[in-house]
Amino acid sequence: MAKKRVQATNRIPTFSSREEEAAWFDSHDMADYQDEFKVAKVRFAKNLSQGITIRFDARSLKALRMQASEKGIGPTTLARMWILERLRQSSRVAS
Repeated sequence: MAKKRVQATNRIPTFSSREEEAAWFDSHDMADYQDEFKVAKVRFAKNLSQGITIRFDARSLKALRMQASEKGIGPTTLARMWILERLRQSSRVAS
């Protein structure tokens, strides 16, 4: 007697839009579908950015922190944004 082959069926539907897909995944428990996912190999690129240390007097640092807080970002991010903005301006003037 020949053995019957049980064919795996994908219980995760094909979606016509990202919104439809997001709604489906929001309403289903992924633990029920674990066997249908493949393990992905993830490779991370090296962090090519480098850091520097900038020292501020207490008054300037307080002002930087206050302005960053008003914008909802950290003081390091704000300082980086300002420096990059100034570098772009300087390179336009030099061109």
